[in-house]
Amino acid sequence: MPNLAIIGAGIMGANHGRVARATPDVTVTSVCDPDPQRAATLAKAIGADYTTDIDEALAGADAVILATPSETHGELGARILRSGRDLLVEKPIATSVADARHLIDLAEKHERVLMVGHVERFNPAVTELLQLVDDPLSLEITRVGPFSNRALADVLLDLMIHDVDLARTVAGSEIVAHRAATRIVRSAEQDLAFALLMFENGMIANITASRVSQQKIRRVTLTQRNDCVIADLLRQQVEVHRIEHSEFLSEGGVRYRQSGRVEIPFLSQHGEPLLHELRHFADCVVNRRRPVVSGEDGLAALEVCLQIRDTALVG
Repeated sequence: MPNLAIIGAGIMGANHGRVARATPDVTVTSVCDPDPQRAATLAKAIGADYTTDIDEALAGADAVILATPSETHGELGARILRSGRDLLVEKPIATSVADARHLIDLAEKHERVLMVGHVERFNPAVTELLQLVDDPLSLEITRVGPFSNRALADVLLDLMIHDVDLARTVAGSEIVAHRAATRIVRSAEQDLAFALLMFENGMIANITASRVSQQKIRRVTLTQRNDCVIADLLRQQVEVHRIEHSEFLSEGGVRYRQSGRVEIPFLSQHGEPLLHELRHFADCVVNRRRPVVSGEDGLAALEVCLQIRDTALVG
């Protein structure tokens, strides 16, 4: 199993470290952060060495988790890939399309694994939902929560990018058009965003992302011709509403009734999505497999979110 270096000892770096410590056969050899105290604190918690020098951190590592601020992903990611290490980079893959493409090119050139941390793909509820996709008509995704002072990027690259990636995965098709509106509420960046995505195969996705909500909600509703799948990503629960009978109760279709059954499937896996993500990355490193969330997937989600940000009706 690979020896890992964690670059970036902030909130996400600390989460990766905690999960790695609980993962058998995965060893974090080094934690790197420009703040030596922060690096030392995380390193002590997970039994690793620490440094403020990236080259020193890379020396003993087979693969790297990059959890630094988004604007550094392009430069640091390129440095890591050129060093011959495999890379799991937190979302977004980069903050510009050019940087994202450069990382993809470098990974191909040096034959390295490049995986993007769209962690919701590893949520057990999402895993179950993806197995139930049959004839998708529409997708509604709600990702909202209270404001956090740690929010630095706009809500598109902070939250909505997860759901653009998820919508592409459910559709199995590319986005051909989109409409959006955003609003600045409490920070210098967009805090609230609504997007309507239209896919080549006809599916429509309606996505709401907000960090100024009074409730924390992570919910996906997939409507198909014969059923509706509702996934609660926080509770990790899935409901399947299957239609078995429908009829009009009056002339002109004013009154209507349908009946069916509700299934609550037993999820094939449980636990923290970040743990499943790390295990998948380690497997890709050891067995030289293509990640579920590739650099190309990260680029596709980034492109759409940047286009939305540029063309949205801003309030």
